[in-house]
Amino acid sequence: MIRAIIFDLDNTLVDFMAMKEAAIEAAVLAMIDAGLKLSKEEAKKKIYRIYEEEGIEDQKVFDKFLNKEFGTIDYRIHAAGIIGYRRAREAALVLYPHTHLVLMELLKRGIKLAVVSDAPRLQAWLRLCQLNLHHIFDVVITFEDTFKRKPDPEPFKLALQRLQVKPQEAMMVGDWAERDIVGAKLLGMQTVFARYGDRFGTKNSGADYEIDDIMQLLDIVSRTDEADSG
Repeated sequence: MIRAIIFDLDNTLVDFMAMKEAAIEAAVLAMIDAGLKLSKEEAKKKIYRIYEEEGIEDQKVFDKFLNKEFGTIDYRIHAAGIIGYRRAREAALVLYPHTHLVLMELLKRGIKLAVVSDAPRLQAWLRLCQLNLHHIFDVVITFEDTFKRKPDPEPFKLALQRLQVKPQEAMMVGDWAERDIVGAKLLGMQTVFARYGDRFGTKNSGADYEIDDIMQLLDIVSRTDEADSG
């Protein structure tokens, strides 16, 4: 019997990369309008290079970009980039189709819900609050809760402990096979690969189930419970 479902956040519930791409595009255009003497393609390439080196959640990416290019920060350009980024981010941060409906149905079935994310605590909560999900989850585990990243078992263990369920009573849903699926399987949880959020062209996820739409999760939970009761 499935008593709890743990979700990854970015690219599983939230189309994070679509938001990030739209926000960077808007930031670069705003910086060029404020006087940045680089082409849009060149500026974007250099910003993404910093993300590759520092991590996609780096909060100082524009500071580093301007310092690296010019040895100083022109605050007219810097501020324009930040405002452009924030405006586009708020417009582009959306849930995948059917996500809210599925979460509500799972709650109606009495299933506990959690998030386990490698994102920094504040950034994860900002996304959850902006999308009105902050009251839905019983447990939210972020990087600062264990200072371990998936697939390390610690974030999963902490979520299970706070949910007060055994690994075999929980299911993990995530888009990154090497982190979400591997980490959950180490503890004996059932796993669901969110293929709709896959950014790596994953051929073999190693998950117990794969879904192309989050709506399919409801059928998987029903079938799992029927098998257990039968």
